[in-house]
Amino acid sequence: MKVLVSLCVFVPLLALATAEEEAVLESILRDRSHIEETLRLAADEKAGDYAAALQRLRKIYHNSIRPMEQAYKYNELRQHEISAYPGRTLGDSATDGEITSKPMVLFLGPWSVGKSSMVNYLLGLQDTPYQLYTGAEPTTSEFTVIMHGEKIRTVEGIVMAADSSRSFSPLEKFGQNFLEKLVGIEMPHKLLERVTFVDTPGIIENRKQQERGYPFNDVCQWFIDRADLIFVVFDPTKLDVGLELEMLFRQLKGRESQIRIILNKADSLATQDLMRVYGALFWSLAPLINVTEPPRVYVSSFWPYDYAPDTNRDLFKREEISLLEDLNQVIENRLENKIAFIRQHGIRVRIHALLVDRYVQTFKEKMSFFSDPELVLKEIVDDPDKFYIFKSILAKTNVSKFDLPNRDAYRDFFGINPVSSFKQLSAQCSYMGGCLLEKIERAITHELPSLLGSINSSKNPTLSSCEATGCGEKPKNRYRRN
Repeated sequence: MKVLVSLCVFVPLLALATAEEEAVLESILRDRSHIEETLRLAADEKAGDYAAALQRLRKIYHNSIRPMEQAYKYNELRQHEISAYPGRTLGDSATDGEITSKPMVLFLGPWSVGKSSMVNYLLGLQDTPYQLYTGAEPTTSEFTVIMHGEKIRTVEGIVMAADSSRSFSPLEKFGQNFLEKLVGIEMPHKLLERVTFVDTPGIIENRKQQERGYPFNDVCQWFIDRADLIFVVFDPTKLDVGLELEMLFRQLKGRESQIRIILNKADSLATQDLMRVYGALFWSLAPLINVTEPPRVYVSSFWPYDYAPDTNRDLFKREEISLLEDLNQVIENRLENKIAFIRQHGIRVRIHALLVDRYVQTFKEKMSFFSDPELVLKEIVDDPDKFYIFKSILAKTNVSKFDLPNRDAYRDFFGINPVSSFKQLSAQCSYMGGCLLEKIERAITHELPSLLGSINSSKNPTLSSCEATGCGEKPKNRYRRN
């Protein structure tokens, strides 16, 4: 009887304690309504129009660009374009996987600066069984890809690389040791329907790259080349620049428009100290970012709990909304960005085909009955300017000199691929299929711009954009200096 009485008293007390803990937890958690409003997670998308445009883009790529890639083995020259994985066939779905993939947001930076906490915060995963593990020590040792799925589940790296419907098949080339450090997490989430997050291992300056067991810098480069937005996260205690961080910024060169630098945990400092840390961050990064316009730096505290008292709450909130607006811009423009990327890729494939055609033509002109083919080819690839290889391309076609590939790349290219294995462009024509050069030029000059124009014309201004710009008015550039 005494035991029953004790239980009757204890259970309500336990429930009361749990309710009080939940109330306290809710009081210290930050309001998340601005995340859903800024990212427009409640808005319905026209999935049919988006899928139709993607199907059209895929058709243009396969019909007009892919045949030229295969005929002149472009993938063996460039290893960072679409699914640059030699041996792919025309109907391979790995290329389709990258064309149809969602925008990728990449998180980079030193260890324990809040990258995983930031992902948890954006997705609302805190205090759930599915949140990314965080801590003061180096916690993330894997490359974690957080993507949309019908149910919550973990996908091993070897499964992700083997699944041809995904865009991660090329990661097999980094070896089994890396695939063991690659993990995917699928979950049903409105934000993940539009974007994919990639959380990376923190940079640890006192650890040699070889100790990771896989080519860390090469893997980072693969994700950097495919990222639509790159968040480089720091906190006030980790502003020093070592060899690994310096290498990372060297890999980011040319991608400054995608980089957003985040000074996290800003509410842990008083205002005066925060100003000093902000200056120290710029001082440390100045030698690494050699551009006229530096990347935007966001100062806030990206985690689910409320800001510390007596800090710049309004400033941190505005900075957070600005960052979310940048993320939303990438999401809104994802289809336009894909079309522009495929067009840029087509231009590079066309230039490569024109150069190979010129090499083949010069080789045939210099060959005689008594010539040694190897010596003739070596003379041409060692000094292409002597035979006006590149100058003739610039003179006869609308090619920019800034788009020309490295001359030395063709020495290696023809070392692997015999020059006699390529036909000239004039011979790459058929009665039914037409000429490869004409098809790729039509895609670059007409089909892709037309597809892009149809997407822009079909977009209707939303209420939020009207409020921001006043529909019909010229949008204001908030980064422009007055």
